[in-house]
Amino acid sequence: MGEKVVAGRIDLSDRQLYRDKLRRCLTGLERLLAEKRFDRPRNLMGLEIELNLAGADGMPRMLNAQVLERIASRDFQTELAMFNLEVNIAPHPLGGRVFDRLAEELRASLAYADRKAGELDAGIVMIGILPTLDRDDLVSTNLSAVDRYALLNDQIVAARGEDFALDIDGVERLTCTSKSIAPEAACTSVQLHLQVTPGRFADVWNAAQAVTAAQIAVGANSPFLFGRELWRESRPPLFQQSTDTRPPELQAQGVRPRTWFGERWISSAHELFEENLRFFPALLPICDDEEPLDVLDAGGIPELHELVLHNGTVYRWNRPVYGIADGVPHLRVENRVLPAGPTITDVIANAAFYYGLVRALAEESRPVWTRLPFEAAAANFDAACKHGIEARLRWPRRGRYGGTAEVDAVTLVRDELLPLAATGLDAWGIEPADRDLYLGVIEERCRRRANGATWQAATFHRALETGMPRDAALAATTRRYRELSLAGEPVHTWPVGLPEPVPAG
Repeated sequence: MGEKVVAGRIDLSDRQLYRDKLRRCLTGLERLLAEKRFDRPRNLMGLEIELNLAGADGMPRMLNAQVLERIASRDFQTELAMFNLEVNIAPHPLGGRVFDRLAEELRASLAYADRKAGELDAGIVMIGILPTLDRDDLVSTNLSAVDRYALLNDQIVAARGEDFALDIDGVERLTCTSKSIAPEAACTSVQLHLQVTPGRFADVWNAAQAVTAAQIAVGANSPFLFGRELWRESRPPLFQQSTDTRPPELQAQGVRPRTWFGERWISSAHELFEENLRFFPALLPICDDEEPLDVLDAGGIPELHELVLHNGTVYRWNRPVYGIADGVPHLRVENRVLPAGPTITDVIANAAFYYGLVRALAEESRPVWTRLPFEAAAANFDAACKHGIEARLRWPRRGRYGGTAEVDAVTLVRDELLPLAATGLDAWGIEPADRDLYLGVIEERCRRRANGATWQAATFHRALETGMPRDAALAATTRRYRELSLAGEPVHTWPVGLPEPVPAG
């Protein structure tokens, strides 16, 4: 979002003009919804993966512009920092052998990108947070040379009015400050899109919110930042703190952060867009020439540029998206919970688990969100980020007794959520071979209590036990991670530790 943003001075009057335009965009959205102008059900899904560039030594390489020039494909784009790339996979109908097709497309795309990066002595690393990142890597001078990133950084810094404070207390504690939003670039994720009709949007979004903790528990892959071992999935606290426009006084007043789980279940997509306008000041108050209500009056479909741009600066873990394809508007739920990696098979397994589970939960006669307090879903998300596959979560009891109970995440996924995901994939028309292969990956992670985060942490500690210094152990872990990721076997099969002892020093 925001591809057309160009750097320039923002006047005080721009904000009022933009606010007025946002309201007209919201009215336009209301009219589109009331007039039932949205696309018919199409069962379309899409996938984006954020990637890291690293050298043979495992250290980040600030080369995305040069690598993209060599890749020369519209499927690859810049991301926030110079060591980031993003790959976008075209929308696919959910059904048949779609997951195998997605896996093959990703293998071809990433192998090609890795070869091109190799021409510059770099390589692709698909991981939630690159373990070798240092504070000196995440500074404003290493932001990608794109106007919208520079302007977004300037506006968030101005809104906060002071340095960003990072404070994450996990296995170890990290406390530091940053003068820019650059630390957010450490967070590389998988974004899963699902096109839904307006009538189905609320059920799908609520279901997606309910399952975020399960997604993180089985998929955690970001245990390190700046040489510290933190949460099993450290991206969410890092993302929130590194984009937080609130100084401590506003935090104390209960002002919402821009990176946000939310605070309630919803009954329509409109509620989320309206909330974004009501709670969050504009960061990029740039107005387009389109008058959305005039376009509607003329029988056209408005782009709603301002609404889309503003929506892209509110970082919900399940974000509502308005888009137009072939002249017809549509709505998507964008699930932003998962870290990238470790392998393509793992990414597709995470996607299959999500799409199957959301379909099944959205169609239950007694939906989970009518039985689970929203506060419990938010607490589950935090618990899963902190503890990963060892988390304990609150979930509605089965049977006539009702209420909720605390349950081990592995038990919940294996005994209740995986069968639901299988039912949901059947409802999408996924071939049983695809269903069983990819849900089997999730089942094996649960059986072995293993995911990307557990492998990284165990391998790092194994390296320390050989006498390696911390920095060297993190670099060696990163190099071994890339080697195994390229080999392609899912992470639950990876042997812990380095391939051979490395002498200390």
